[in-house]
Amino acid sequence: MTETNGQADKAQAVELTNAANQQPVKAKLPKRLLALLSLLTLASVSGLMAKQGVLFCMLTLLMVIAVLGRQKAGLYMLRGYTIIQLALVSLLPVILYDPDNLVAGPSTFHLGDWQGKLPDWLVFTVLILLALVQVWIAFTPKVKAYCHIKNSMNIMK
Repeated sequence: MTETNGQADKAQAVELTNAANQQPVKAKLPKRLLALLSLLTLASVSGLMAKQGVLFCMLTLLMVIAVLGRQKAGLYMLRGYTIIQLALVSLLPVILYDPDNLVAGPSTFHLGDWQGKLPDWLVFTVLILLALVQVWIAFTPKVKAYCHIKNSMNIMK
């Protein structure tokens, strides 16, 4: 009986040693996060090219770099960014509501030679849904597991 206990203790010690020698499994970059970061990068670069909101675009690019660098600060910035964006987009219909303007009609936008007209409620719905998808991506456990480096809030490290 003592031999069985001794063998069990040795087997348990070997398992613990093997577990300690193995490297921790690194989380891979989630595809949804990659798509979101690509969208943010594209929007920031187009904002820089149009010279609109240059500071905001630069900060967004730094946030993308921090998230790709697996910084915890980048994760916090991404989550804050998406929550603030959702709040602002959700309040957009209230902010833009003007009861004195009787000419309120569809939004008109131009993409090259093509001119599109969409009703405001459809534009607001699409913007709110995109913001909700961003919040969903930013708060998934895979994204949290990917951004694991715990150091100061310096995103340039």
